[in-house]
Amino acid sequence: MTSPIVGRLRVDGATLRYEVRGSGPLLLLIPGGTGGAAAYDGVADGLAAEYTVASYDPRGLSRSPLDDPEAEQRVARHADDAVRLLDLLSPDAPARVAGCSSGAIVALHLLTTHPERVERVVAHEPPVVEVLPDAAEHRALLARVADTFRREGLMPAAAVFAAGLRRPGDPVEPPAAIAPPPGRALTDMSYFLGRIVPSFMAYRPDVDRLAALSDRLVLAAGTDSVGELPYRPAAFLAERLGTELVHFPGGHVGLTTHPAEFGETLRAVLSAQRPITRR
Repeated sequence: MTSPIVGRLRVDGATLRYEVRGSGPLLLLIPGGTGGAAAYDGVADGLAAEYTVASYDPRGLSRSPLDDPEAEQRVARHADDAVRLLDLLSPDAPARVAGCSSGAIVALHLLTTHPERVERVVAHEPPVVEVLPDAAEHRALLARVADTFRREGLMPAAAVFAAGLRRPGDPVEPPAAIAPPPGRALTDMSYFLGRIVPSFMAYRPDVDRLAALSDRLVLAAGTDSVGELPYRPAAFLAERLGTELVHFPGGHVGLTTHPAEFGETLRAVLSAQRPITRR
């Protein structure tokens, strides 16, 4: 793995740490969950053979501190951060963008609000549950997670959240089976579950706007996560927009479990010359 060039960018209310590898047209990788820029370490070098690959720690996570640790987190603000990075690293040309999970939600908002800045967006399992017909059930899940977090703490709340993401009938681990991560990772997990998840999973994308821009959008999901909650919005949106749902290796975290295959699939999707439409 090559050493990236590391930079820092002041944005409204935070300082973003970002990494850049390679040369060529810009590819911005937006991480989800608590992984930060490191989530893309397994694919960045391979993609850097064709692109200037930029990844970063989203505001409030890892090495991108907030000015106000209690500041409310919104999808729109995180998308503004992505725009600032695009303006810095590719001021004169639109870029390719890929996002996973909560990062895919940011990518969707970026596409609908700043289409002039993006050439193609790959959104892997964005958990935009508000588009689903049973959205009320998932609001209830988020309410249970928040209540458990408040009454019992982080790890029991994480167990409730993880159970809600599984397929119906899948085995559920008891809270004690989910060990707390160490140090900074524990802080990031608390921030993600308490501040990012409630806001981001309440976000409803502009589906009509996405339909108008569907020639630039690739909706993706894991081959192993069919039926799980994060899979369903991607499949629903692909059906609604009349586009193909592109399957990547692994499940929701295929980026981590199958990095070589995930990176190759991403490279192929990004280089496709035509919109990916359903036959």
